Amino acid sequence: MKEYELIWEIFNKCPRNQMRDVFVEELELEDPEEYIRNKFKGKEVSYEKTVLEDGTIIFDIMTSQIKQRCSFTEI
Repeated sequence: MKEYELIWEIFNKCPRNQMRDVFVEELELEDPEEYIRNKFKGKEVSYEKTVLEDGTIIFDIMTSQIKQRCSFTEI
């Protein structure tokens, strides 16, 4: 298991409100991608996975017409 800091952003759909909800937590996980699949289990979801040079794993997620982003940084 690895320990990650998760930053979960939910982007606001309102055109005049550019704020987003941001949640931060620390998790012990084997596989961040499995965590994403389980988090949105039973929902119609699509996502793109990007791995940055520093090892941060980013999932850009679209579900229920809402854009979300989960960033996993190993700690």
